[in-house]
This record gives sequence, C-alpha cells and structure tokens, in this order.
Amino acid sequence: MSKRRRPGRPVPGEYPVRFGTAELRADADRPGGWLVSVDGIAQSYVDLDDPAHLEFDYVRRMGDLIDCLGPGPLDVLHLGGAGCTLPRYVAATRPGSRQLVFDADGELIELVRAHLDLRAVPKLRVRISDGREGVATRYDDSADLLIADVFERASMPGGLATVEFTRDVARVLRSTGTYLINIADGPGLVFSRRVAATVASVFPHALLLAEPGVLRGRRFGNVVLAAAKHELPVQAVTARAASAAFPARCVAEADFRSFYGRAKPLTDEAPMTAPKPPRGSFS
Repeated sequence: MSKRRRPGRPVPGEYPVRFGTAELRADADRPGGWLVSVDGIAQSYVDLDDPAHLEFDYVRRMGDLIDCLGPGPLDVLHLGGAGCTLPRYVAATRPGSRQLVFDADGELIELVRAHLDLRAVPKLRVRISDGREGVATRYDDSADLLIADVFERASMPGGLATVEFTRDVARVLRSTGTYLINIADGPGLVFSRRVAATVASVFPHALLLAEPGVLRGRRFGNVVLAAAKHELPVQAVTARAASAAFPARCVAEADFRSFYGRAKPLTDEAPMTAPKPPRGSFS
C-alpha cells in the first residue's frame, strides 16, 4: 500500500477528555503508529501510514471477520470511535464504503481529529452521541454492518447488551447484515455468556472468537461476537483465526449454544454491569 503524506505530525502527551485523561503515544517501531489510551487503558492503535495494519489481536479478529463477508463496499455503523481504527480499515480495504461513528466522548474525538488525521478518511462521518440513542435514529434496513466496541471508564455500557437494544440493532441491519461486538470479560465469562444468550434470542446465527486462555477462564481478555439473520462464514473465519499470529478459537453453531447454555438474556429491566479489567490488563 502506498504511503500518503500527512498534514502534520501528532503531538504526544496527555489530554483531558470526557471519560478521563487520554494519552497519545508514538510507536518507536512503526513511524506511523500511535497508541490512544484513556486512564492507562489502551483504546486504539492507529497506523497513519498503513490503515490496514491492525495491531491489537482482537481488532485483527474483527478485521478478519469483516474480510470474510461478501465483497464490495459496505454501509457501516460504528458504536464507539476513539482512534477510529476499524473505520480506517474498512475505508482502506473496501473503497466506497459509507461509515458513521457514534461516540459519546466529544473531547476524545476532537483530539483524534486534530492529531490523527481523521478528516482524511473517505466517506466517514462522526457524531457525538450515546450509541444506543444513535442507533434509535437510524432507518430500518439501512446498514450492512454494525460494530459495537464501546467502553466508558474501561467498562462496556450495560444498555448495549440487552434484548431491547439488540432488537433495535436487528431492525437497522439489512437481511444480509452482520452485528459485531467486542466484549471484555474475565474468568468464568459470565458477562459474555449472558450477552451470547441475549444475541441468540434475536439472531438465528452467531459465533464468537477468543484466545483459548480467555475461553478457559485463565485470564481477562476480549471476546469478539458476531451475529446475523443469515448464515455466517464459519469455515473461513475459523481458518483465519487458527492461522493468526496469536491463534483464536471460533465457537459456532452447537458449540456456541453450549457456550451460553442456561444463561439468561439481559433485559432493560434486569441488566448486568460489565466487568472492569484488572489493573494492567490492557495497558
């Protein structure tokens, strides 16, 4: 991929934002690489020279899953922006895609605009809004892909994990659309199982990706969950996950149903607080 000239070099340092203190840190090993963290928790890694480079393992899994969807440009709705790593990836790998980001932290988005060349991403719009409120404003059957990667003060908002919200996601997605969620969870994966049960109550097809150690409950980590009204490309996703630098397991079909077992779907009346990572988990 050819490199493009940037208008100016970002300025590393700490900056106050809505949900804490953000830090921009340059990657000594990649000239265009920048890490965005909030209160010591890594939020995004952006390579300004190569937007197709995905540094974080869980983001790479999300990118792999996107790659396994049908070819061509996509209409994408992102909940959670930070450095907008995946919007940059989609714009680079699927030219012509139209993308909208909802992010509640206006100060963080302005920081990314000012330092990380956000305005240069083609056909990307960003609105400062709560993710659930943003989805409620969208038309029926208007998105090919909806990605939820939202964390406020290191925890996923519980309102984005309920049956009521998931039904609204299904309303916005086209019949060929896909719902993609990043969950952070710890030993026992209680929250992930409840979210999986919630998604399965709305969508007929689903899978999840995670490192074996996370699935076995050995450590806190990311669980990537995908759901759709149509059959998902399980074989292609499984192959990509198995051949990654840090392999992950793909859990689908009967194994996915066994994963959530008797876990109850989350509702607005009975939500669950998402776990916060132990200190140092994502620093």
